Amino acid sequence: MNIAIDGPAGAGKSTVAGKVASQLEYVYIDTGSMYRALAWAVYHHQLPIDDEATVSELLQNNEIRLVRKAGQQHVYWNDTDVTSFIRSNEVSQYASIVASYGSVREQMLVLQRNLAKQGNVVMDGRDIGTHVLPDAEVKIFLTASIRERAERRWKELLAKGSQVQLADLEKEIEERDYRDMNRDVAPLRQADDAVLVDTTGISIDQVVDRILQICERMGESTQ
Repeated sequence: MNIAIDGPAGAGKSTVAGKVASQLEYVYIDTGSMYRALAWAVYHHQLPIDDEATVSELLQNNEIRLVRKAGQQHVYWNDTDVTSFIRSNEVSQYASIVASYGSVREQMLVLQRNLAKQGNVVMDGRDIGTHVLPDAEVKIFLTASIRERAERRWKELLAKGSQVQLADLEKEIEERDYRDMNRDVAPLRQADDAVLVDTTGISIDQVVDRILQICERMGESTQ
């Protein structure tokens, strides 16, 4: 079966989805990293982020690849491994903007659905259950409070040596939530048949266990 995990920035989607896929021996597809790769390219080449036509053309003329190496997913922009570059604050803000462009999402939709055709995938993003894989057998909407999401990001950046203010991260996450939920094309929302999982105050392993239990129940119901 295919598993769709959606939710706002910082809810833990990538970590959780990767662990769920590993437990089930499914293929993990991180759609957010695809938008981040494009955002990185726009930022790296100093292209105008507010020009949808330029951003869309950049995606059309280049290749994004997801490669599994030593148990970890690596993201390539053409032949460049950009995995370590796409989690910066600048790229995060750019990613939210490029993801709001209809022409970009149309191209990404084709890429993501082609990746999922093999079946037995765990795919995470903002619109997987509602738009990319509306027929996924299991749909999860992962969330957490803005404060908790900001604290997670803050600790992650501090560990990398970045000096950022927690209050600034809270504001950025709140603004990103607003953009994601109010964009014209495939906005962030919980699918009607998705199970809500709030990760506030609970560990990643507890979240993974809960989702595996949901998958087991859904698997039994489809047999």
